[in-house]
Amino acid sequence: MKKLDTTLYFITDSTGFEEDEFLRRVEEALAGGATILQLREKNKTTIEYIELAKKVHALTKKYNVPLIIDDRIDVAMAVGAEGVHLGKEDMPIATARRILGEDFIIGATAKTVPWALEAHEGGADYLGVGAIYPTTTKVKTVLTSTETLADICKAVPIPVNAIGGLNKNNIDVLSGIPIAGICVVSAIMKAESPRRETEALLCAVKELIKK
Repeated sequence: MKKLDTTLYFITDSTGFEEDEFLRRVEEALAGGATILQLREKNKTTIEYIELAKKVHALTKKYNVPLIIDDRIDVAMAVGAEGVHLGKEDMPIATARRILGEDFIIGATAKTVPWALEAHEGGADYLGVGAIYPTTTKVKTVLTSTETLADICKAVPIPVNAIGGLNKNNIDVLSGIPIAGICVVSAIMKAESPRRETEALLCAVKELIKK
């Protein structure tokens, strides 16, 4: 079993930032304690994605944090990232596992118990489940109830993370649900101090998981 700490899963969003400022914010989040980082770029060309991923990977390696590439197995392989995160419309998990081997981290999005079971059986290492709250980072947002999140946590033996509009002030809605952690985008990316916000979030999530 891979060592995987998804307590505070940070997903990047470079929208509206110059590259230097984006990378500064990424490093602040890593310094603040983000336990795993996903680089998510929906609108870059392949070469642009690879070039940015190389720079982000240099930072994640400095802090010994796994780099997960969203959607793109080719980009993940090109930069030697530790993992890839796949949605329902991306390559099937089982196919990705055959290509990438057993040591590569593969995450999957799941919104229902059958979907979660399929991802687990295909070889996913962890699941992202949501959106718990409406989010501004994606055009299409399908909300997932906390009841469904709880059912998914009970249905699979792999880490399950809640995602979608979460921040330190609203995560109590997840109290009592056996999640492994939360995924956040805007709460860190848009923070005045990404490092301080990451530190506060990490404390809040650890307290939540203990309950």
